[in-house]
Amino acid sequence: MSEPFSGMAGRPLPGFVDIQVNGGFGHDFTADPSSIWAVAARLPECGVTAFLPTLTSGPPDTAVRALEVLASGPPAGWRGATPIGLHVEGPMLSHHRRGTHPPEALRSPSLEYVETVLAAGAPRMVTLAPELDGAEPVVRRLVDAGCVVAIGHSDATAAEANRAFEWGISHATHLFNGMSGLGHRDPGVAAAVLDHDSVTAGLIADGVHLSPESMRLAFRLLGSERLALVTDSISAMGAGDGVHRIGSIAVEVTGVEVRNAEGRLAGSAATFDHVARTMREATGCSWEELAAMTSATPARIAGHRRHPADLVLVDDDLRVLATSVGGEIVYRGVA
Repeated sequence: MSEPFSGMAGRPLPGFVDIQVNGGFGHDFTADPSSIWAVAARLPECGVTAFLPTLTSGPPDTAVRALEVLASGPPAGWRGATPIGLHVEGPMLSHHRRGTHPPEALRSPSLEYVETVLAAGAPRMVTLAPELDGAEPVVRRLVDAGCVVAIGHSDATAAEANRAFEWGISHATHLFNGMSGLGHRDPGVAAAVLDHDSVTAGLIADGVHLSPESMRLAFRLLGSERLALVTDSISAMGAGDGVHRIGSIAVEVTGVEVRNAEGRLAGSAATFDHVARTMREATGCSWEELAAMTSATPARIAGHRRHPADLVLVDDDLRVLATSVGGEIVYRGVA
């Protein structure tokens, strides 16, 4: 497995797979889908070899444009992490759990919206709130089209979430965040996911979105085969503190923490190696379990067949030393 790094000191791991990347390095995919390739070129700096570019709530034209960008392929001479499809997060979300998704962009589940997007190609993942009127036929249509449908930004009860799992929803976007929770008499989405036998979940282990106790609870109940670490990164990842944007919304960034004008969390500025490090520190997971949560599990969720030479070389503190995509070293850090 370590052949691309022959003669280099460090620990080789399967390349990281991030299934929720809204942008980074000053670029926002919702505002400018054409920036997907620019961000992809730099993601190997964080150990990422494959990812799902993710759009926040907007008109169907934005998703259509992003699908066209992916279908057109990278510019000549490009090297970087592989986009493995599109994650459309919204706009069929709960107003009560919208986070920083602009309220004017939200809409009820609509087959018309879905068909407009599908005409340009099937997204790899779509996140929606299944308690909304009209959600069932939308979920079933997306599943039939080959999309992974995820529950997220949802105020559903556990009973509503369980019904949605029967329709074909198989994943939960950023577990605990943007969803009804663990009330002991009124269990919500988080309780339904933790109680289910097979639903997978993304986890923003950046040290801000979740407490160590919540990370350990998710890890103990779901295990590394059902948890996928994600960054939920925005344009501020790799771009420093200050004012940045998610689509049309201005946000304030301090370290990895991102908040909107209302003080709500609004994605993250964390890199993927940061969330891997934070998860390992919080849970004491083994290197093998970490490799599952950072690579094998998210790849399986996204239906991505990993190249055996998609690798990242890290030190014992999970700092990225080098990254290989398809056997070619595309990033080499400063020793």
